[in-house]
Amino acid sequence: MKALILVDLQVDFLPGGALPVPQGEAVIPLANQLQGRFNLVAATLDWHPTNHVSFAVNHPGRKPGEVIVLKKVRQLLLPVHCVQKTRGAELAPGLMRNRINRVFRKGTDPDVDGYSGFFDADPRRTTGLSDYLHEKRVKEVWILGLGTEDCVRHTALDAVGLGLKTHVIEDACRGREASPTAVPEALAELENAGVVLVGSRAVL
Repeated sequence: MKALILVDLQVDFLPGGALPVPQGEAVIPLANQLQGRFNLVAATLDWHPTNHVSFAVNHPGRKPGEVIVLKKVRQLLLPVHCVQKTRGAELAPGLMRNRINRVFRKGTDPDVDGYSGFFDADPRRTTGLSDYLHEKRVKEVWILGLGTEDCVRHTALDAVGLGLKTHVIEDACRGREASPTAVPEALAELENAGVVLVGSRAVL
């Protein structure tokens, strides 16, 4: 069994959102086409409480983009985004939803950040995605979404670590591109870890 994982295709990560990924909207049509090639589709969502540790406003005197150290862990501070039960946390308009079998929420603990669709930064906190794929006897995953160098990368690395044959569909991902090398370095890391990088044509 193989599964498609849609990573964080949410309003706040699209143009006009609180934390937009450049050209993030371009992923949506491809995501819709690709869903039809899989019997199992899972989606991940950032789902933060208002007092989440990653929000710069929760650290007086700090601004988005700064990095602080909390409990010996580096924490990147971000604008308020994907707050639970707000429009910004909703799946992107135009995303086909009738084929999505299950949605998994991450970053729900106010004190723990999380990029991966499988685990929060504290790996003892799981989203339930790993157990779900195991129950469905999934051996192979194909991943797309936002953003390439953070949530897509962490999700793919955890998938490989769980023993799943893992593909990242490059042209169905977009990166935040905080630096010119961020996306290329992330893709190189994924390849070195055993992730297969493919184009959507390989699926369609």
